[in-house]
Formats: sequence, C-alpha cells, structure tokens
Amino acid sequence: MTSAAMTATGEATGKTATVGNMAGKTVLVTGATGGIGKVAARTLAGLGARVVIVGRNQAKTTEVAREIGAASFIVADLSVMAEVRRAAAQFRDQEGRLDVLLNNAGAVVSKRQETPEGIEMTWALNHLNYFLLTQELGDLLKATPHARVVSVSSSAHTSGRMRWDDLEFRRGYNAFAAYGQSKLANILFTRELSRKLQGTGVSANALHPGFVRTGFGHNNGGMLSRIIGLMGVFAISEDQGAQTSIYLASSPEVEGVSGQYFDKQAPSKTAPQALDDAAAARLWTVSEEYVQSRTI
Repeated sequence: MTSAAMTATGEATGKTATVGNMAGKTVLVTGATGGIGKVAARTLAGLGARVVIVGRNQAKTTEVAREIGAASFIVADLSVMAEVRRAAAQFRDQEGRLDVLLNNAGAVVSKRQETPEGIEMTWALNHLNYFLLTQELGDLLKATPHARVVSVSSSAHTSGRMRWDDLEFRRGYNAFAAYGQSKLANILFTRELSRKLQGTGVSANALHPGFVRTGFGHNNGGMLSRIIGLMGVFAISEDQGAQTSIYLASSPEVEGVSGQYFDKQAPSKTAPQALDDAAAARLWTVSEEYVQSRTI
C-alpha cells in the first residue's frame, strides 16, 4: 500500500477497501446529478480530484456541481451522439488531462423510444454513449499516465443476449431484454477496449454496483416503475452502490488491472456470453459503424 492510500469500509460488504489520494487527478463522471454517479463524484472530489460532471438538465447539473464541489460541469444529453461529441470536445478544450473516465449514465426504458438521431434509446444511452465518449477522449486518456476507464454495467448482463439481427429491438421490444443486452455490451466493450489499449498504460474495467435504491427506472411510470418500486425493499443505498465505482477509479490496488468485471470491490465472474471475444470484436465493429468513429 502506498503512503497516498487510505482505507474505507464498503457498507455493502463490510470489506475494507483501499481508495487513493486523488490530488492532482482529473475525473469525468457521467450521469452524476443523482444516484451512484453523484455519490461517486462527490467522494472522488473529497479525495482531492478535480471532478467534472456531465448532466442533462442545466439547472440541476449546475446545482449538483456546486453541492458536491465539482470543479466544472458539462450539460449534454448523452443519448444523442452529436451531444456526446460536443461534450467530449468541451472537456478536451477545458482540461489538459483525464485520469479517470467514469461511464455511469444509463437508464431502463419501459416503452421503445428513439433518440432524435433515430437510435433506440437504451442502446444509444447505455452502450453507444460509453463507446463514443471513450473513443472521443481516447487521445487524452492515452496521454495521461495510468489513466482508467471505469464503466458501470450490471448483473443484468447475465440474462442479456446480443440480438445481432435486431440490436435496437425493432421487433418485440422488451425493456428488461434491451437493458440486459446493453449491460452485456458494457462488459464486451470493456474487454475489447482493454485489449486495444494494451501497452498504452490505460486500464479499462466494468462493474456491478448492486441493486441500488435510487430513482433509476421510476421515470417510466406504469408497471415497470411499480415493479422496481416493489423490489426496492431488497435494495442497497446509493452510498453502498457507489463503492465499487470509487474503488476502481481511485484504488492503488487495481493499478494496471484491466479487462475485468468487479462486484463489491473484487473481481467477479461474468456470464459465459460476456467472455466471448469474437462477440466483443464484432460489437466493436458494429459500434464503429453506428457512430462512425475510429480514434482508438
């Protein structure tokens, strides 16, 4: 353990996890105006990081940035690829380094919706957003020693299947199936990203935050919102759910660890379909075609 390291107890497990002193480091956190993203951003700022947050609503993002002590903020709808590019350009213009990219923004959508660019919402926000933002910030990440990409996935990936012939669920939309596919995509993306970044010093890991008691999914209304509400009795707190994100973003224990999936601040097994390297490579190619980007 380095002298810059500190210990913190993860409420969900009682495990003592090591977090790092983040002084002098710059962190970008998406989906940071609520839930585990807000907790992670606040905690990393408290550890000394220069934290930049991304939120969709101007007023709310401004207020949260002030509340948690963020150094700066960017307002963007990350379900829209043009907005992802604009957010990345704004970050590049105002920051000279990027030590940690925490891909956290996501949603579960009860009824099939399309973004203004004509892409199914779950696929656009939960996967393509991660893929494109990481691509757009790739050069900055590679120029920063020991940079990290941390992507929030979910145990929902275990039920996920890649519907290669219908990734946007144009036929027979199912909210949980679309969400599961997107969370599987997060892990496949992380594995392929890690492979492509070998030798650069940049690490990439994915995580399961736990079933967290937040506003996640409640904006849908209807049956899906009621189901999530009933399940809330089994949920953990936002502070508990943010622990693994904070650990992967800061801990010296995971320096150089890459291509892994974590749960409760420890490497965890994935479903077999998340270990399919051919599927990971195929997803990368398909994603490039969606966003027309080849920077990494």
